[in-house]
Amino acid sequence: MSELGKVLIIIGLLIVVLGFLLISFGNLFSWFGKLPGDININKENLKVFIPFTSMILLSLIISLILNLIFKFLGK
Repeated sequence: MSELGKVLIIIGLLIVVLGFLLISFGNLFSWFGKLPGDININKENLKVFIPFTSMILLSLIISLILNLIFKFLGK
């Protein structure tokens, strides 16, 4: 259980840092959700937003971060 606690603390710290970055430098992330491949349909009575490319990019970044965390924790 102590390993899980370490992972949760590290993830919590990463979330705090990400929150600080979003508050301080929010305009740096204005491209997120506007990438090629993100579907945005605006019609009179219909609004659909499906961020395919943005979610793939986010998934890759999160996977990289978690792999680095587990590598440094020795798992």
